[in-house]
Amino acid sequence: MSDPGAPEAASGPGPRGRRRTWAELLAGRVRRPKPGRERGQQVQAAAAQLLRRHLNLGQLLLEVEGPPAKLPLSRWMDRGRPGALIGSALRDQASRLGLPVAVLSSQTVASAFVQICEVHAEPSRGVLLDPEQRKKLFSLLEIAGHLLAHSMFSRLSFCEELWKVQDSLLLEAVWHLHTQNIVSLQELLESHLDVQVVVAWLFRNLRCLCEQTEESCQHIDISRSMLSDFVQMFVLRGFQKISGLRRNEAERMPQIAAAVLQKMLLFALETLAAGSVQEESSAHKAVRCWFSGFSGHALRSIISTDSPKRFFRHTLTQILTYQPVLKVSDAVQMQRDWSFSRTHPLLTGLYRRLFVLLSPEELVNHLQEVLETHEVNWQHVLSCVSTLVVCFPGAQQLVTDWVAHLLTRAFENFDLDSMVTVFLVVRQAALEGPSVFPSYADWFQASFGSARGHHCSSKKALVFLFKFLSDLVPFEAPRYLQVHILHPPLVPSKYRSLLTDYVSLAKTRLADLKVSVENMGLYEDLSTVEDVIEPHSQAFQDVEKAIQVFEHTGKIPVAVMEASIFRRPYYVSHFLPALLTPRVIPSAPDSRAAFIESLKRADKIPPSLYSTYHQACSAAEEKRPANVALGLKVEVEPSCAEGSLGLLTAALLELRAAMTDPAQYDVLSAQIALVSERLSSALGLSEDDSSSEVSKIQLSVLAPKLEQREQQVVDLLLTSFCQNLMAASSFAPPDRQGSWATRFVTATCGCTLLPAVLSRLCQLIHQGPSLSASHVLGLAALVIHLCESTSVLLEVHVGPPPPARGLSIPEFFNSLLTCTSKESLLFCLKFCTAAISYSLCKFSSQSCDAWYSCLSPGLIKKFQFIVLRLFSEARDTLSVEDTASLPWRPLCLLPADWQRASLCLWRQRAFQELLKKMEFHLTYRDWVQLELEIHPEVDSLSDIERRDFHQWAIYEHFLPAPSTAGGLSGDLETACTILVNVLMDFCQSSRSCDHSENSDLVLGGSKGNRDIFSRLQPLWRPLPQAHFRLLIGADRNSEGLLCFTYGNREPRGTRDGSV
Repeated sequence: MSDPGAPEAASGPGPRGRRRTWAELLAGRVRRPKPGRERGQQVQAAAAQLLRRHLNLGQLLLEVEGPPAKLPLSRWMDRGRPGALIGSALRDQASRLGLPVAVLSSQTVASAFVQICEVHAEPSRGVLLDPEQRKKLFSLLEIAGHLLAHSMFSRLSFCEELWKVQDSLLLEAVWHLHTQNIVSLQELLESHLDVQVVVAWLFRNLRCLCEQTEESCQHIDISRSMLSDFVQMFVLRGFQKISGLRRNEAERMPQIAAAVLQKMLLFALETLAAGSVQEESSAHKAVRCWFSGFSGHALRSIISTDSPKRFFRHTLTQILTYQPVLKVSDAVQMQRDWSFSRTHPLLTGLYRRLFVLLSPEELVNHLQEVLETHEVNWQHVLSCVSTLVVCFPGAQQLVTDWVAHLLTRAFENFDLDSMVTVFLVVRQAALEGPSVFPSYADWFQASFGSARGHHCSSKKALVFLFKFLSDLVPFEAPRYLQVHILHPPLVPSKYRSLLTDYVSLAKTRLADLKVSVENMGLYEDLSTVEDVIEPHSQAFQDVEKAIQVFEHTGKIPVAVMEASIFRRPYYVSHFLPALLTPRVIPSAPDSRAAFIESLKRADKIPPSLYSTYHQACSAAEEKRPANVALGLKVEVEPSCAEGSLGLLTAALLELRAAMTDPAQYDVLSAQIALVSERLSSALGLSEDDSSSEVSKIQLSVLAPKLEQREQQVVDLLLTSFCQNLMAASSFAPPDRQGSWATRFVTATCGCTLLPAVLSRLCQLIHQGPSLSASHVLGLAALVIHLCESTSVLLEVHVGPPPPARGLSIPEFFNSLLTCTSKESLLFCLKFCTAAISYSLCKFSSQSCDAWYSCLSPGLIKKFQFIVLRLFSEARDTLSVEDTASLPWRPLCLLPADWQRASLCLWRQRAFQELLKKMEFHLTYRDWVQLELEIHPEVDSLSDIERRDFHQWAIYEHFLPAPSTAGGLSGDLETACTILVNVLMDFCQSSRSCDHSENSDLVLGGSKGNRDIFSRLQPLWRPLPQAHFRLLIGADRNSEGLLCFTYGNREPRGTRDGSV
């Protein structure tokens, strides 16, 4: 405590030479206030006053950063942050200027807002912010929100300030005002007095937004959210139902919204109408992006209101009535270029989006309403019709009924407008192919080819029809004139002159076009309006088609017979020379040679021409030139063939790409229509005419044959179907995949290609054990959909030997699945499991009739037979908990566990319910027939396992089961009778197939399961002798005696009569 220095310092000399004491020194100092809460507030107030006197508010708003993430804005500003400082400064400055603080703060924030938009501004900057601008804007909006919460911000003044510099505003910045609840878009847009200025500003910015959205990947989420919000607001406000009391109050916003939507639509239609839209052009990108905003996903938040539906109807009306400059004559001449595949994808895509909320019935009614009340753009109307029939599976019947209604009205009122609509709509729908609408030739013949037609009601109606057809002649395509000539309307004899005059006029027009009716091909597709092929080129195609029909039917095609009589000039001058092209005739006569011989026997080839043909073929045999193969088959030019096949491949790949993207499921119908169009081109055949030629399908199941071209096309289709099914099943089960599979089968497996498809499936099923799991799944699903279309497909006649009757599609496939060996049993199990599982999954939400129509009873019975035979656990009685879910989903996982999947299906409740139907019962007779087909030497069961299975099946399963369930009700006599009868039938059928009269060879050989014969002895032993004599005495032919003799012998390896 005693510091020597301290006293000395205290007593040092002062200013007057006197030393002061320590106490005197301390007494002279002013005491500082101790630091406390009040002192801190005083310092803070003094600092804030100093800053306010030298503060630039505009620059400060641009420099502030956002508050810490976990610190509320109010606390952040209360702690001396810039927010509180800005609020205080605004009050002081407003007080000095004599302005309301809300007005001043709005002006200040608006100025900062514009400065943010103008940072890094470039003429091509677009409407989106860069990351630095976005960061500053969020900070500014935080402050604006605080000011708004404390009643220090005027929205009206803020909007007025923004509109003064509207050209500097960025659309994204304006959108953030809306999302951050500073100023809503509606409030901002309605604050401007000039609606046209607002509409022009919005149109310019929205177009720029669409272009920038397609070009930029960095901000794609923001731009799409912006577009969705704007479209939702415009649709909701522009097409809301406003009551009379509120009409004046909310008049401006609906006007702005409707005007902007209208302006954007007109821009899109003008762009498409220009015809030179490049896919990478800015206009194309803008249109594509704008149309994407009309999807259900973009409008999901307002879909419950009526606004989207009213908007879609309005938009469709605007499209159909856009620039109605085309006349009916123009439409007649140009409509072939307006088919679905030739219409711009952006326009067909827009149609599909507009169709989402409108049912097909509403669409047809709306089309009728627009046609009756407006001048229309025929290109848009007809392209809309094409999209309708392609994309809606049920549209065919609706359009047919609509056309029938219009046709009735046309003849009742002699209404020319209705008549024009009928012919244009029918022709347009027919352009899309027979898979979606009947051909024009079929429709014309059905409408006017009988006495029931409207034209037969009176002479006035006949005059009306022929006057209309005559007026069309100068503009008609040759195909339609040929239809009218070859399938003329039915006319009473007293008015025959009307038809004669029209035919003369049509033939004159065809002569002017250098098209001859006499030289028209046998199989030209009159449903299309493609350019007419030269007679010699068409003749080669006719020959190929006629040979194909001859292969499937075994008869000379009707078209060839008719041409030899009624169209002899073409038949003699073009068809026969094309058919009798000299070539090296193969040693084993092919289809062409057989066809030629059939025509020769029918006196349809002149003897001299036939002799010349054989002489030329003999000369070709002697010379054997290197290119002799060219005479074997006349085909399209290789480049054309490869090109059409390549186009089909490309269309199938595009379908696969759409299948793997669930967001594109709405384009599947359109893509399938494109595949159908490319398919007919790849085949080079007329689907329309061939469907009327082929009355039955004749196939050789032992050695099915396909032309190389057909096999290439069919393999492409089958591979595509399997791949598409696997891709679709990876996203959803079959019952949630829509109708793409049905449409695919309908469009690609019509009557023209069905024989080739069935032949190829026959080949693949023959090599079944080598097929992969995905192929088995795909082919099984394809068979289900073919069976689904049984009502419209032809019966199949298989051979050799030819059956007594044709087989339906389900019966045909059931006949291909054999159960003779271990490999065939396993493949049959896989196929049946896949087919039944797919059917039950696909039609789970439909009635049971849908299942029954797709499933063959024989296929169900074979599945039961194999499961019971191979899996002993399936023989136990099922308990309630054994019912499982449908096994389709696990089957898509490779490698597939077929045993697990089969047992899963077996235990499935829906399948067990199916087995309760009488037609699906595996009866004792069915079991014996299937067991007889097994070859013991290649059986999957050993001798002991097979004996145990027979023991269980006869004595534990069928014998005690009631007859109503396929059993025997304990009747041993019935068991013996059925077994003997089936054995006799089997011997007879096997002998007839082998063309052998010695049934011992069949029974003693390896063609059947001989073990089943040994089951007779234990069955008849309990029977009385009289019953036994009655049983074997019913038939005294050799077969019955043979069965008795063989069955009475003691089987090898048995003792005491045990089985």
